[in-house]
Amino acid sequence: QVQLVESGGGLVQPGGSLRLSCAASGRTFSSYTMGWFRQAPGKEREFVAATSWSGSYTAYADFVKGRFTISGDIGKNTGYLQMNSLKPEDTAVYFCAANSGAGIRSAKVYDFWGQGTQVTVSS
Repeated sequence: QVQLVESGGGLVQPGGSLRLSCAASGRTFSSYTMGWFRQAPGKEREFVAATSWSGSYTAYADFVKGRFTISGDIGKNTGYLQMNSLKPEDTAVYFCAANSGAGIRSAKVYDFWGQGTQVTVSS
């Protein structure tokens, strides 16, 4: 049974940092793309970042470029999203997802999802 479990969310002040983790289990994910999405109240789920587990490619949404870094440790089957210079508008539930096919920015192409972790940026 495939499972993705996010952790690391919480409350942080504007300008602060958090590192989200995504622990994957149930199969070998070396050929998968790992993605991070977020969903704020009343808004649609949106793409944040994605990477191959090998790190051969990465992609970011424009609104996180230069602030967030995505990475993966295939030996630990764990992915990460390092978030720096956080802003109140980054407040959302963050989800990790795994995709075995083509396309990385659309939530529709992802096969597996975690339950999400809340990130709140507020003073």
